[in-house]
Amino acid sequence: MTDNREPILSNGGLPLLRGVKHWQWWVLVALNVFFLIAGQAAAVLLGRFYYDEGGNSKWMATLVQTAAFPISLIPFLFLSSFTKETEASDSSSRPTFITLAALYIVIGILIAGDNMLYSIGLLYLAASTYSLICATQLAFNAIFSYLINSQKFTALISNSVVILSLSAALLAINDKSDAPQGVSKWNYIVGILTTLGASALYSLLLSLMQLSFEKIIRKESFSVVLEMQIFTSIVATCVSTIGLFASGEWRTLHGEMNSFHSGSVSYVMTLVWTAVAWQVCSVGVIGLIFLVSSLFSNVISTVSLAVVPIVSVIIFHDNMNGVKLIAMLFAVWGCGNYFYQNYLDDLKAKRREPVANVAPNNAC
Repeated sequence: MTDNREPILSNGGLPLLRGVKHWQWWVLVALNVFFLIAGQAAAVLLGRFYYDEGGNSKWMATLVQTAAFPISLIPFLFLSSFTKETEASDSSSRPTFITLAALYIVIGILIAGDNMLYSIGLLYLAASTYSLICATQLAFNAIFSYLINSQKFTALISNSVVILSLSAALLAINDKSDAPQGVSKWNYIVGILTTLGASALYSLLLSLMQLSFEKIIRKESFSVVLEMQIFTSIVATCVSTIGLFASGEWRTLHGEMNSFHSGSVSYVMTLVWTAVAWQVCSVGVIGLIFLVSSLFSNVISTVSLAVVPIVSVIIFHDNMNGVKLIAMLFAVWGCGNYFYQNYLDDLKAKRREPVANVAPNNAC
């Protein structure tokens, strides 16, 4: 790159977009942060509302997490106006159609499985407990980022991994007094285990997406982010639809809608807005992976999860007992370590690269 107006590589993430000025890069990051926080917080709360009001279809809860993928076209068409399309300099390094198809199919199937695990977890757990356990995705992401993306494993990150693990352990040994009505002790444990599994798989997906952008797709434009979002969502939606019909849950949807406590119109609107919220969140997730890194995307995702327990206490009257409060403080502490590490990395990058220098072409 030769334009000295372009920003310096930040937080050890992916290469910054060519032709993007410093302020434009920050605008893109800020917009994607907003999409992620607002979308995820709203989606989790609406998902809990769906179950509380009488919804019971795990496959429907899974399907709505990707079914609204066409909405991604709207923000990405707007955001793409900030950037210039640039191809990899070596045309031979471009992936073939078969390679891209295989990549999107594999990631799409993993996304569908991850969404199902999240749906089961939210069915059996209060929104606040669910969100606190999801905070462990930072610990999982630290491990996968180290193994897959060569992320440095610093003392602060190691400390955060331990703290977030303790937070999840506290919730695991907590009684089920905060579980939704009618949930057994066994289902409560299943909810914890599936949410932990979903957090681990989600973190693996983030690292695999970052690796895909760096090593396979190797093209710096928002069009590749749009393609990743659309095609993996199509695959995940197809898998979820097949699961909905294969499981027979589709037969119960009409009765579920008629018996929904808030009415059939509320049932439809809940599913529609849940789908929209998840898609807004997904746009933010992939956008931040592309602009910065999977680790940074996961940090912002956890910030959103920290908002949910507070809101769920107000809206759903979730029980905020001492164990859950300590777990929340641990989660905030662990997230704080991540933010401070990113702050130190940013300062180090600025000292290493003068403002007039160009951004490097390789990720750290």
